[in-house]
Amino acid sequence: MKTIEVGGMHCGNCVNSVTKALSAVPGLTNISVDLQKGLASFEGDAPADAIKEAVDKIGFVAGNIK
Repeated sequence: MKTIEVGGMHCGNCVNSVTKALSAVPGLTNISVDLQKGLASFEGDAPADAIKEAVDKIGFVAGNIK
């Protein structure tokens, strides 16, 4: 399981938006977003740039992928 820091989330709608955006990235599965920790977890292989772009594109700040 990998994680990405997601800045700017404030509510459940934010969680839903990030989940939907990451679900649209080919190759990612088992996506889970934690509002309190500001993290999104996922499995799969996709280019880091594609993952970060999906988060940034919807108005949040994509951080490090670990």
